[in-house]
Amino acid sequence: MLLALLLAAAAPAVTAVDAERAFAAAAQTDGQWTAFRRYATKDAVMFVPHVVKAQAFLKDRKDPPKAIEWWPTESYISCDGTLAVNTGGWKRPDGAVGYFSTVWQRQPDGGWKWIVDGGDGLTTSRDRPAEPKLVKPDCTTKALPLLTLGAPKSDTGQSGDSTLVWYWAVEPDLSRRFYAKIWNGHDFVPVIEDHIAASPQ
Repeated sequence: MLLALLLAAAAPAVTAVDAERAFAAAAQTDGQWTAFRRYATKDAVMFVPHVVKAQAFLKDRKDPPKAIEWWPTESYISCDGTLAVNTGGWKRPDGAVGYFSTVWQRQPDGGWKWIVDGGDGLTTSRDRPAEPKLVKPDCTTKALPLLTLGAPKSDTGQSGDSTLVWYWAVEPDLSRRFYAKIWNGHDFVPVIEDHIAASPQ
């Protein structure tokens, strides 16, 4: 028992990047939508392109024969370690490429689950760095809460210490925006600004 406790204490903390990589690996081994369900919170949302509750949307969805693959390029983590936003690249089996932005929330057991997942296509694939860029806010000054709503369908959230905030909005034409901002000691600085055009009708 003591040895197990010592080993657990010595184990490195699981990061949101670790969770992203495990999520991507599970998509390849266990099935794409199986992995999406497993790593999502019960109230997670995704865009298809309209916003949907992921667990309900994916409930009976069969896994495709070959899963999309993806990799993180940047990870933004709140000072209190409760929230992270990862962004990176993806590639479909047909060769199409794009990017994703995913909000991850620390769970009571210390693991991570995603609460918002979105992205869009690109003409050129994002690089696959050996290690993604990790960015933390200024943790020496207290951040001010920043919550902004205002689009027809939108949501926003922040870490417990307000050092990392996120916001998404879907317009009536199904164009959408996703922002993440970190506290720099004086103000909130945008680190991700995704603008997704309306889908062709």
